[in-house]
Amino acid sequence: MLRKVLKFLQRLALFLSLFAILGLLLPKLFVELSSTRQTYTVDSVPHARVAIVFGAGLLRDGSPTAVLKDRVNTAAQLYQQGKVDKLLMSGDNRFVDYNEPEGMRQYALALGVPDEDIVLDYAGRRTYDTCYRASAIFQVESAIVVTQNFHLPRALFLCNALGVTANGVEANTIYIRKVYRLIWSVREWLATAQAVWDVCVLKPLPVLGAPEPIFY
Repeated sequence: MLRKVLKFLQRLALFLSLFAILGLLLPKLFVELSSTRQTYTVDSVPHARVAIVFGAGLLRDGSPTAVLKDRVNTAAQLYQQGKVDKLLMSGDNRFVDYNEPEGMRQYALALGVPDEDIVLDYAGRRTYDTCYRASAIFQVESAIVVTQNFHLPRALFLCNALGVTANGVEANTIYIRKVYRLIWSVREWLATAQAVWDVCVLKPLPVLGAPEPIFY
């Protein structure tokens, strides 16, 4: 009897393990393949009116992390080369002492981007929220999404699924230590599965409000 129970538990554990692996592998594979033809360099990407820059954390002094600086650097390059007309800086601002969009704005200003061409989204708590709000609140129809290669497929998938026709440009202006890239990459497996689930099943509503169209 005990052997039968143990065999059953072993088979159940194997089944659950395979189910979990497929649940992570298939969404990741689908999202990666769907984004391949939408990824460009700063020089080769077609013009779009807006670049969407995703938050990636602040340091204790309120300045962007290296990952976030990398994204803003790349967005500034797009702007300076005439590839985009506006930068939509989207990040988290749930707490009084934590303001990602403002940290991004200050860094972009230091890089020479004019303040009038910087738009702030204070409710971009997740990539899903940023893409959803870009369409629903800021009425962006097409954009260039700017982020690192480990995040780019998910960002492209979500924007295109949520109403923003998007191409992507990889941010790679700053060296990111391998250990941090590994952490972000592992996180992406879980986040990608969640993204597919959100789009296909849950369809959650982010924080919304009155429309604030970037262009009239």
